[in-house]
Amino acid sequence: MDQNTHVAIEDIESTLAQVAEIKAARVVVSPEGTIQEVHVLALPTKSPKQLVRDIESTLMASFGISIDHKKISIAQLGVEALPDEDVAAPDFRARIQSVSASVAGVHAGVTVVLEIEGELFTGEVSGPASQTGRQRLVALAALAAIEQYAHGALSFALEDVSIIQLGKERVAVSCVTLVTPLGEQAFSGSALVRQNEKDSIVRATLDAINRRLGFLTTT
Repeated sequence: MDQNTHVAIEDIESTLAQVAEIKAARVVVSPEGTIQEVHVLALPTKSPKQLVRDIESTLMASFGISIDHKKISIAQLGVEALPDEDVAAPDFRARIQSVSASVAGVHAGVTVVLEIEGELFTGEVSGPASQTGRQRLVALAALAAIEQYAHGALSFALEDVSIIQLGKERVAVSCVTLVTPLGEQAFSGSALVRQNEKDSIVRATLDAINRRLGFLTTT
């Protein structure tokens, strides 16, 4: 739970902007002085999860302010924003632990488990059991796992996902929109279908995210 503060918003924003990865910060408070939202624009040299922790620590150490991580929103620039010497930013690899699906009547459920930084994150969704619907559920479950990893600092919308034929190869293609306080931007990702469609859809969806965030790769 956060608390009321009489510290000037400009001071909080200035202090957050001094964190190495943060390029800009905007703080929204209620009339009573309670922090409602913290919006941050950052370089992709740290994962959103780590940035959220840094912001929480900075606010507590500098102002004695405790804030719910759900109130922190992070938009990360692409790797093109990095100085040349920082282009080789550290990778935060997502390992697919499992992708499971079940069908009961006209409804389907999908669970995707990803391992990131030694921890497991689970995305679970349900919806129509059509072939197209099941493909979308796999991608949505992958996005849900990533949002759990990011502690809600990232928000995604799935535009579309499909398995297409390119020559002799079948390819999973996913289009994802990153939603931030600064606006929306859509990105696509792809992965060859090797062992099964579900894993390939997860990889394509993560590939789409990586095109924007520049911090996530799959293994």
